[in-house]
Amino acid sequence: MVALTKLSFAVLAASPAYSLSILNPFKSSFPGPDTKPIPGHSPIEQCDVSTPQLLKLSLVDLSPNPPVRGQNLTISAIGLLSEDVDEGSYVDIDVTYGYIKLLHQTYDICEQLPQVDMECPITKGYYKLTKEVEIPNEVPPGKYSVVARAYTKDDELITCLTGLVEFPAYGFMEGLI
Repeated sequence: MVALTKLSFAVLAASPAYSLSILNPFKSSFPGPDTKPIPGHSPIEQCDVSTPQLLKLSLVDLSPNPPVRGQNLTISAIGLLSEDVDEGSYVDIDVTYGYIKLLHQTYDICEQLPQVDMECPITKGYYKLTKEVEIPNEVPPGKYSVVARAYTKDDELITCLTGLVEFPAYGFMEGLI
């Protein structure tokens, strides 16, 4: 999610904002200007781009873009993983609503992989994937920011993904915005 491999789908699937660090206090929670867009039709960007990453993202498409509450979201992606990802790898997810931090959670990547029909280890290589997720109708209107940083068991950065999604107010304005 948003080249995105099945690993990135696990990163995104673990995030409540798409159904989008305590371990190291020196890692910042949210990306700064060190981001770059990922080709495709999505609000997802790669963050921490000055840090080497194992996942080279080449395409992320979301449909619909922007996501719509109460509808399914289709995520299509292409990517190249340069090293195997083994047991013990993890992802830190931060979700904010406006300026309010809603969630900081660490997930075991291998435990999340069944959500995208995979299991550990993930072997290095090229991946092209499509995954559909449901956006709950109950998502409150507002701007949601998601940051997902995935690491190997040795704390090597697999990828950093960030995105901003805005859900409009309910009612007649929803179809106009």
